[in-house]
Amino acid sequence: MDAKQDESAGKLQSARSLKALMMTNSPQSNTNLYDHLTLLLMKVMDEHPHDAVDVIEDISHDVKLTFSEDKQNLLRDLPETTAAELLAEQQRLLFSRPEEDEQEEQLMETLHPNVREVGFYLEQAGVGLGREEMQRIFLALKQLVESQALLGCRLWGKILGTESSYIVAEAQYIEGEEEKNSEEVAEEEEEREAENEMDPLPRSTYKPLPAVPKEALGTGANTFVYYVCKEPGHSWVKLPSVSPAQITVARLIYKFFTGRLDSPVVSYPPFPGNEANYLRAQIARISAGTQVSPRGFFRAREEEGDEDEVVQDSIEVNPDFEGIPVSEMASFSNWVHHVQHILQQGRCTWVNLAAKSGEDSNEEGEAEEKEEPDEPEPEVGPRLLDSLSKDSEMFNIPPWTFKVSSTLTFQHAVAVQRSNLWPGAYAYACGKKFENIYVGWGLKYAGEGYSPPVPPLPQTQYPQMTEALDPSLEEEQVLEEALEEQRAVQKQMEDLDDEDEEDDDD
Repeated sequence: MDAKQDESAGKLQSARSLKALMMTNSPQSNTNLYDHLTLLLMKVMDEHPHDAVDVIEDISHDVKLTFSEDKQNLLRDLPETTAAELLAEQQRLLFSRPEEDEQEEQLMETLHPNVREVGFYLEQAGVGLGREEMQRIFLALKQLVESQALLGCRLWGKILGTESSYIVAEAQYIEGEEEKNSEEVAEEEEEREAENEMDPLPRSTYKPLPAVPKEALGTGANTFVYYVCKEPGHSWVKLPSVSPAQITVARLIYKFFTGRLDSPVVSYPPFPGNEANYLRAQIARISAGTQVSPRGFFRAREEEGDEDEVVQDSIEVNPDFEGIPVSEMASFSNWVHHVQHILQQGRCTWVNLAAKSGEDSNEEGEAEEKEEPDEPEPEVGPRLLDSLSKDSEMFNIPPWTFKVSSTLTFQHAVAVQRSNLWPGAYAYACGKKFENIYVGWGLKYAGEGYSPPVPPLPQTQYPQMTEALDPSLEEEQVLEEALEEQRAVQKQMEDLDDEDEEDDDD
């Protein structure tokens, strides 16, 4: 009896184990063999098929389809597109190849910047953005040159922001295209003036101090045009020209970039423009202070027809430059600035605001002559191609730091200059080649801490009013009688004067 009980207990245990195994759900179909066989037998009982053993596979397949049909009737979440996938879709156009005819025309018309070579030397100097990003930037610059009428283009650098960064390209227009752009801007201004004339608004008679005029396109701080984009493959946006007022205020504020060109710049003093204008002003300041080259690479341009006359604000490449050894590049005297210095006025060339136009002089000629004020002394900044040894220190910190890419193979090393006043600005030189780049937050070194400018003194307030008692009715009547007597006496005096004038005329 005991043996039979043990045998039956073993069979029950095996049956429980088999049932548990059959009720285990599959991770793919989310069902189990027990339920499947149950539905299969129920289907056979309901339909009573002939030769069920021959069609059991088809019945099993139909049962499985019922599970899949139920799942398809349910709403399913679509996979979200990641930021990397969106960026890859936008950058796919960078790798497209033009047709052969178009490619030959592009090679003849434009000169693409050799960003890969620049990236190699920057990598030797311990600076740069990485090979993959430099390759994508090279393709983005190639796309910019082909889409715009540009004479030249180079990677200026990358300015970091709190939300996104800016990749900056420095470009120069082809002759003729620059005039078209200036004409378009002039036409837009004329249209705005015409609209204002059609619906004139009242204007104040207050005449503010004359504003410092903006430098023309192709001169001074507006010598080059700058394009920015957030990522290679995104559309390039042209930055507006910079004005002296924007440069002056940018020197007084300390503001991080957000990465949105249309965002307002909340600061004190108030900045005249949005983040696109502030970005352009900082680019002009950084270029003026950190764009350097080996001495002798550039030379002052001479005027045609006059050998002795040399233009100090214009330079050209020296074809006779043979390069400077790396051992001699450690001296600051062998590095020079090749971008004009920005004066305190906010311009590269000083302008006399006291000079009067022809119309003003004619109007004043008709009026009484007044003593003219003394002419202001013109502001003169450092000349072009001045050496770095003349740069002044700030906060007892030298303006530049020199290093060599390698002290082991000194013959093939790269000379590197790092700016301490504008952290993120670098320049390298190797033989006859050099380049400048900026990778940073776009802010100047402010010492231990930034102190905002102090607000101006408050204006003098209106003097306090003195109170007095209201006069009584009797006092008012006495005052009215006195005023009437004064008016009568004044009228008599006027009549006598008129009679005397008539007698003189007779």
